Amino acid sequence: VAIKVLNLARKGAHKSFIAECNALKNIRHRNLVQILTCCSGTDYKGQEFKALIFEYLKNGSLEQWLHPETLTARHMRTLNLDQRLNIMIDVASALHYLHNECEQSIIHCDLKPSNVLLDDDMVAHVSDFGIARLLSTIKTTPSKQASTIGIKGTIGYSPPEYGLGSEVSTNGDMYSFGILVLEILTGRRPTDEIFEDGQNLHNFVKNSFPDNLLQILDPSLVLKHEEATVEENNQNLTPTVEKGLVSLFKIGLACSVESPKERMSMVDVTRELSKIRKHFLAGNITESEK
Repeated sequence: VAIKVLNLARKGAHKSFIAECNALKNIRHRNLVQILTCCSGTDYKGQEFKALIFEYLKNGSLEQWLHPETLTARHMRTLNLDQRLNIMIDVASALHYLHNECEQSIIHCDLKPSNVLLDDDMVAHVSDFGIARLLSTIKTTPSKQASTIGIKGTIGYSPPEYGLGSEVSTNGDMYSFGILVLEILTGRRPTDEIFEDGQNLHNFVKNSFPDNLLQILDPSLVLKHEEATVEENNQNLTPTVEKGLVSLFKIGLACSVESPKERMSMVDVTRELSKIRKHFLAGNITESEK
């Protein structure tokens, strides 16, 4: 098992514990980390103690796979494109369930690679509902109180409207998902030091889309052999893979636009990812790895 012990000295820890328990107690999905139990009581020093017990996923987080320098233990191999696509589909499936299939819609509010865990079969599971919000609760809460969540989340993944005090929404999760997709494809964090003077991950990709994808694609996906060289205008890519990558980048860009109302819905995203998997990448990526 994995145990998450809350730092109760941190502001909002009690609310975080309640939020996570409420969000997780009634949900069941193959792409969500399963909570086994919640613990609340006092420790041997008589101090208040709260913890969440989860299933343990031994392949760690997506963060560790995309950025191996974050590992303190053994070095993990890199993800191929087929695996990255499957992870996108898994995360999209989890968000689709939270947004559209729960009795009350749940907004995750903090989607990022460190909150995506991988099991033995490299199936992705979304975790950490510490600041998740029930949509029904938001709609019945005074706007000023509901918007206080806007200062939370993680810099780079939190949508711009949250910083302006807007209420959390499924559109906010879509922004985070879009950034996640772009990070999976480029291998660059949204907080990368190259993004300054108004530059960001969305614009970094947009400036090279769709004709120069090799300039922004994660190098570990391109240089499969030492003698390989990066050509301009996507010349290293087969037409099928190029078409699939264009479609994936398009989803990442469409989800991470600044205007919340213009972002793709998770219903559309899951449908498009299934098409990409079926028509563009199924079997083709596996062959290219041989």
